[in-house]
Amino acid sequence: MTVMVTDKGTIILLVGIFCLFLAVVIGLADFYLRRRSLRRMRGMIQSAIDGTFRADTFDESLSAVVENKLAEYLAVSETQMAKTAAEQEKTKTLIADISHQTKTPIANLLLYTELLKEEGGKDSETVALLESQVKKLDFLIQSLVKLSRLETGILVLHPRKSEVSLLLEEAEGQYAARAQEKGLYLCVVSEEAQGVMACFDHKWTLEALGNLIDNAVKYTQTGGVTVRVRPYELFVCIEVEDTGIGIAEEEQARIFGRFYRSVSVSDEQGVGIGLYLAREILRQQSGYIQLVSEVGKGAVFSMYLPAD
Repeated sequence: MTVMVTDKGTIILLVGIFCLFLAVVIGLADFYLRRRSLRRMRGMIQSAIDGTFRADTFDESLSAVVENKLAEYLAVSETQMAKTAAEQEKTKTLIADISHQTKTPIANLLLYTELLKEEGGKDSETVALLESQVKKLDFLIQSLVKLSRLETGILVLHPRKSEVSLLLEEAEGQYAARAQEKGLYLCVVSEEAQGVMACFDHKWTLEALGNLIDNAVKYTQTGGVTVRVRPYELFVCIEVEDTGIGIAEEEQARIFGRFYRSVSVSDEQGVGIGLYLAREILRQQSGYIQLVSEVGKGAVFSMYLPAD
């Protein structure tokens, strides 16, 4: 009787050990399969990041549903990327065509208006209006071309460490005469900028700064515009302050949108691209732009460029 109990206990013990061993084997096998699947998925994702993923590299014998779905997703993503690249190439060609094909007609129109102005006559006012509209059209086309090149990645900015004072001096040279024509002052405080370095693309940052100064002169009737530099630890700030009409608080978030123009300035020339373009230029250089303004008390636009 005692032997039978002992034998039964041994059998139960052996069965328990076998079940434990089986559980360990199953656990290890499951762990191995999961790890293998994760490795394969990681390889798929990495090849997609590198741009080397191809649907035919996937082993159709795999049973994991997740791997199947991931392969399908990456194949679709690859197709979409190819379509996007093709569309971008078409856009690049279209922009180049627009830029090239419109130059000659606009130049001819401006030439003809100049000839008509020299002749004088009773239609001189009409000729002046025609010239104004042609210049506006030229400005619009050039602005749209610049904007499209930036947004589609056709034009890549190349920021490098440069002296900010050189940027300010060039901007002053471009806009001093325009301010003087309106009886305004353009004060560029260049002493603060001496020796101050920032990381920026000179040509395009000058475009952004020029847009701010141009707007400041355009919307200021008395007083003038002051440009100054404020160096900080991580950024260099270029402020453009005017004594113009100011901007209402509810409009301040919208003025950086494409083609947005306030009702209060609808009579002034412009197409509503300058501020949007300035923001895009700064964004592509890891910079940003801020605005502080109050109606009737002018505005301060601050361009922040990375110090390093």
